[in-house]
Amino acid sequence: MRAKEIARSTPHLRIAQLAPLWLPVPPERYGGTERVVHVLTEELVRRGHDVTLFAAGGSRTSARLRAASPRPLWEVPSGDHFAIRVVQIEDLIGCADGFDVVHSHIDALPWLAGARIQAPVLTTLHGRLDLPILRQLFAAYRDRALISISDSQRSPLRDLHLNWVATVYHGLELAKHYRIGSGEGGYLLFLGRISPEKDPAAAIRVALRAAIPLRIAARVDPEDEAYFRREVEPWLRHPLVHWVGEVAHAEKVELLRGARALLMPVDWPEPFGLVFIEALACGTPVVARPCGSLPEIVRDGQHGRLARTEDELVRAIGDLDGIDRAACRAYALDRFGVERMADDYEQAYRAVTAGELLAATAS
Repeated sequence: MRAKEIARSTPHLRIAQLAPLWLPVPPERYGGTERVVHVLTEELVRRGHDVTLFAAGGSRTSARLRAASPRPLWEVPSGDHFAIRVVQIEDLIGCADGFDVVHSHIDALPWLAGARIQAPVLTTLHGRLDLPILRQLFAAYRDRALISISDSQRSPLRDLHLNWVATVYHGLELAKHYRIGSGEGGYLLFLGRISPEKDPAAAIRVALRAAIPLRIAARVDPEDEAYFRREVEPWLRHPLVHWVGEVAHAEKVELLRGARALLMPVDWPEPFGLVFIEALACGTPVVARPCGSLPEIVRDGQHGRLARTEDELVRAIGDLDGIDRAACRAYALDRFGVERMADDYEQAYRAVTAGELLAATAS
């Protein structure tokens, strides 16, 4: 029996989805983890599971909502953040015996509750795992059931032999909310968030060397304001560089459809990167460095080009004519749709509720 058939044979479960409280679910604009939690929750409800979503006030869901905060934590004075997050865990503890599985998207905080959470806890790790302090944390909690969002995400902790249940790639409602485009705009697109690890400064230099217009559709968080002022803003006076700013979904899709390529020269161990599957769903090739999960998401030469140096990235932009935009979209819909993600999570739920481990993609 194939994995998908096993997953769809899973009996209806009582599932707690534990979301971060920083943004509503779904987020209005930026917010990758919250978007994934939203589409997964909606798909699980559609499949007949009894789902309760623990999330920030203002969240919208077809599941049962338990709001741990009156509003998203971005809107709450900073001194109250930890207290509200603790209240979220206490709320879960109070009703945990009513769930077959607790699916956490908030890292380690629920682990502190130990046996007070009377249901198996499965934790999807959404962030980078190469920070030194994390080794101490995971060494102390080796038995926790973990989901990675790419095989490469596990690499920094591989020697700890943690309790990896599976790798589950993110999925979105790509067929429903993204349409293929022809790239008629002829521009390159940088999309997402301004930060040193995303390296928009390199994207600007590469686009200018390739003599192709670059549109930058991104948000600037307060902690990255100085970087933006120093490394990005001076270039915005150049006629080939156009600042768009943060965009809503509909405008984002149109930007992707019109782009010759998504240019994201990320310079960090990217755990996944939703923007890459969004681009492919619009038929838009990806040009990026082969960092972190990129080689798992983008097949070099089929769905874009992966190159390390700026010289190589410039050449990669000139070598996109053989990329089939329809094939990019078909690949994205097959591999990164919400249905596949829900299949994989159903199989993981089945394993942890039975006290078993799945054969993980990587050890």
